[in-house]
Amino acid sequence: MKRCGYLSLPWYSRELVAGQWGLIPWFAKEPRLKFPTNNARSEELSQKASYKHPWARGQRCIIPASTFDEPNWETGKNVWWRFARADGDPWGLAGLWNVWTDPATGEVHESYTMLTINADAHPLMSRMHKPDPKLPADRQDKRSVIPIELGDVDQWLAGTVKEASELLRLAPVEVFDAGPA
Repeated sequence: MKRCGYLSLPWYSRELVAGQWGLIPWFAKEPRLKFPTNNARSEELSQKASYKHPWARGQRCIIPASTFDEPNWETGKNVWWRFARADGDPWGLAGLWNVWTDPATGEVHESYTMLTINADAHPLMSRMHKPDPKLPADRQDKRSVIPIELGDVDQWLAGTVKEASELLRLAPVEVFDAGPA
């Protein structure tokens, strides 16, 4: 079953699920992890142990958000920027979900991660996050969330891995209404 959605098709259904942010992978020994899984690099989904099974099984979700915030360090200090959609609609951010059962208690945990993509060449998103002084400006590996447009929801939730991969892209600058929070 696909998680997090708005419409239904005859061959799959959608449901809204509140889950823990930070995907709990199949190999976890406990629900609180010693390493972060809040964000998953889209370029590494098929290789990383934490994400490769949910990615291959099509455990994709849409994370709804009215806005999201990112740190901007252009002044040398952290200035939080808020990102809304220019059209006023909510964001539908690309994610993966997993269900993990605690072997000690039998408690079931729903969890998810938000997908990111390299944004070094994006005119807006490349300005976010603290620069790494050891790397040149064009090799910073600046990251961005991946919005899924309303018309692409079915392809994201029910498409093949190849079809879903086609949606792993940056949003055009015009989609954003952004500035200091």
